[in-house]
Amino acid sequence: MPSIPDLDLQPTTRGDSITRRLARPRFAIRLAAILDRTGLITLLGLLGLLGLSALPAAAAERAIDKEVVVAASAEQVWASWTTRDGIRSFMAPDAEVDARVGGAFHIHFDPLAAPGSKGADDMRYMALQAPKMLSFDWNAPPHLTETRAQRTFVVLRFEPVDATHTRVRLHHTGWGDGGQWDQTYAYFDRAWAAVLGNLVKRYAEGPIDWTSWMDELRKMHGQSPAAK
Repeated sequence: MPSIPDLDLQPTTRGDSITRRLARPRFAIRLAAILDRTGLITLLGLLGLLGLSALPAAAAERAIDKEVVVAASAEQVWASWTTRDGIRSFMAPDAEVDARVGGAFHIHFDPLAAPGSKGADDMRYMALQAPKMLSFDWNAPPHLTETRAQRTFVVLRFEPVDATHTRVRLHHTGWGDGGQWDQTYAYFDRAWAAVLGNLVKRYAEGPIDWTSWMDELRKMHGQSPAAK
């Protein structure tokens, strides 16, 4: 066994016990380095024995995670999220879509509203890897005015289950806390479940018919239901 370099463990003052000296971080680290060089103990192991740990682990980042299996190929599901017709088939009655990095991902849940209040008016694709993954920034609905000016981030991953089914995983992160942040988080925890449910329904039963939705919007905006 290699010899241990000299390290004075004797008390230097009255009441200065070995235990008290070991509790001093500089002393403990010096002792750990010496013992580690001799092969007797690792640095992390000694620090654990002395009750000295590394920096505390950061709290887990708050996120919304949803998952569904869709009766469609990955290429079909990809098109649902990257084309205007695809978005209109399950997510919203209208959209402006330009599937490239920095391209428009403008989702108009209320096409009759004024610009800036149609829904996700000014969102952008952030990354695309066809047909596996895409991401985009996102904001709060118009009634949550404090958080609407902020941006969160959504990542979608498409994993083939077999030739005719695809697992869709949604991860929505970038959240603040308190106030309208908590309201916005709760809103999208419900909303994304509905959106993905509509995606499943689109391939099980066909594209969503937005006629009733648009009639209700026309009433809300004071227009005739017959207006087109």
